[in-house]
Amino acid sequence: MAQHRERAEHDHASAPRRRGRPRAAGRGDTRARILRAAAEEFGGLGYDGATVRNIAARAGVDSALVHHYFGTKADLFAATVDIPIRPDRVIPGILAGPRDAVGESAVRFVLEQFEDADTRRRAVALLRAALGNRVATPLLAGFLQRELLGRVAAGLDAPDAALRASLAASQMAGLIVARYVVGLPALAEASVDDLVARVGPTVQRYLFD
Repeated sequence: MAQHRERAEHDHASAPRRRGRPRAAGRGDTRARILRAAAEEFGGLGYDGATVRNIAARAGVDSALVHHYFGTKADLFAATVDIPIRPDRVIPGILAGPRDAVGESAVRFVLEQFEDADTRRRAVALLRAALGNRVATPLLAGFLQRELLGRVAAGLDAPDAALRASLAASQMAGLIVARYVVGLPALAEASVDDLVARVGPTVQRYLFD
């Protein structure tokens, strides 16, 4: 009886592992390899030049595995540079809502995201690192142009849609830098509601008037 138990235990230990989800350590190793490869690819070729296929090849994995762990190219980029706010996911939906509320809704979304302490810390760190950096600045700009401004412009029925989207973005970026990075006292002390009421109509005008 003891010999049978020992043989069964030996057979169980030596049996090949069934296919399925990788062990946690394996998942971590794979994710880390993909993120390193993505950093190299994005850093070398920019956002538009980088491809999921090439990133997968750098990491030594299949493209499907990159999508499994990270989703889209935009999701992978966000994970690579640790973007804490994803306006590319939300703003197009705001554009599809009530037209007369787009400006204020967009400003409120961004400000409320920054009011979260952890999100603000990560976002400000990213902005400080990106501003003026010859590699990071065009890389972040490429992501925003393709994934955010391009989508906003596509949702505007205007011949100068790209300019309108860029002007709205510049207003938002200036507000973020002045309030959260530079910390201009009057802006830093103003309430979210006050800023939404004052800046929202300007963003609305850039987009539609």
